[in-house]
Amino acid sequence: MPRAGSRAAETLGSLTFARLSGGANSLTLRRALQVLIFISRYPVSNRDMETDLMEATSRPVHGFAWSLGPLLVGLMLTNAGPGYAGSLETVLDGTYAGGFAAAGIAENTITDVTGFSNWGNPGSASGYDESAPVGGVLVGKKFTLGFVPLRVELDGTFGDISAKTNRLDPQALDETAKSEFQWVATARAGVEHTLGPVTLFANGGLATARIAESVTDIDGLPQRHVDPDDSFRKSATKIGWVVGVGLEIPLTEAWKLRLDGSYMDFGRSTRYVNHSGNNHCGPGGPAQRCPYRIENELGLMRVGLVYRFGS
Repeated sequence: MPRAGSRAAETLGSLTFARLSGGANSLTLRRALQVLIFISRYPVSNRDMETDLMEATSRPVHGFAWSLGPLLVGLMLTNAGPGYAGSLETVLDGTYAGGFAAAGIAENTITDVTGFSNWGNPGSASGYDESAPVGGVLVGKKFTLGFVPLRVELDGTFGDISAKTNRLDPQALDETAKSEFQWVATARAGVEHTLGPVTLFANGGLATARIAESVTDIDGLPQRHVDPDDSFRKSATKIGWVVGVGLEIPLTEAWKLRLDGSYMDFGRSTRYVNHSGNNHCGPGGPAQRCPYRIENELGLMRVGLVYRFGS
């Protein structure tokens, strides 16, 4: 069943068709909008991304996020003047740059695939979330393609966002999983729409992050020590995807206050413990290395100042 945001996009699209009844490019525009509305009507699986983005998660992208693009495009089409249909000229609207402070929210899940730590419970999953303040910079360029205002943007976020859990073994509580986001960068493209002095925008694209993942197993009484055979620490630069929405409020002719939120998904990775293979991976399981599956997601709520060059 279509979600509420998708129904809104479809209704807006129907209203927009009335504005596209004339003009040389009306048929092309109608078909493009039909494609956007079709996309917004159904949750889209990440299954196709698995071949491109290192084991990307198979959880569905929320239909609301996929409705943002059609909604904004529909608004721009509805408000376009009568002369838009015949022109696809590209007009550069300027370069901008700025800085931001943000609250980063790391959302991670670790799954004991074979029931090695949570003995006898294969597939048991533990979530571990945490938030932390971070900061960063961004640079972008605005341009208009025909009647559609677009933007492309690069940004980098710096600061440590760490989360951990000791629930891998819910009885002994002697194994701790931890994920650390060390830096994040994104490359995005998006659309925008002006409402009075305020500019609304939606964007999406590729995200990359340096993430350190670890499991630490503590053994021994009375002198406790780390068991290296059942522990690991791995750092990797992961590739994922990002979607975001936000608004910009002018402070002066050149400066704008920017508020936005982003969601990023970096897929899943598989790590191993029991490196020597001397223990069984769960009751009746083989004596071999035992896997954990780790999934990493990140949210950013940012407030920043942006300067537009040439104003």
